[in-house]
Amino acid sequence: MSQDPPVQMSIDVPRDARYFEDYVPGSCFQFGGVEVHENEIIEFATQFDPQPIHMDRDAAENGPFRGIIASGWHTIGLMMRLFVEHYLTSVASMASPGVDEVRWSVPVRPGDQLQVRITITEARPSRTKADRGLVHSFVEAVNQRDEVVASFKAMNIIGKRPSASRQ
Repeated sequence: MSQDPPVQMSIDVPRDARYFEDYVPGSCFQFGGVEVHENEIIEFATQFDPQPIHMDRDAAENGPFRGIIASGWHTIGLMMRLFVEHYLTSVASMASPGVDEVRWSVPVRPGDQLQVRITITEARPSRTKADRGLVHSFVEAVNQRDEVVASFKAMNIIGKRPSASRQ
């Protein structure tokens, strides 16, 4: 029977010194948080997801969630902010070929406090370019009750640490 890895609250290497080699498969981290405010939910929804459950208090109260909830895309945006601020290297991130399996499992409400929990599921060197690798991460947003509210699988192309001979 396998056991989940312990959750760490930081990566040993700072973002400005973090390279592909620092993303170790099986590692799990939890970072953040950010408080979700009703005015931000409404502002985001007004611009990007204008549905009554996200921006009309009266309609939302009478809707399936009994109150305003954040757009799932707003939640993903908040997750991305925490992902970039705490997890993604600031010196060796090259690109992302995409994300898979976006899921919204619990509504995000005004006042919720979100953190991201990130598990490195795979890190493999590029087959074609020796200076980089591909890191796969499972990213979950958790609220103050430790409920997973959203998740996705991320892929990031990360540069390898420059060798002393290349500097």
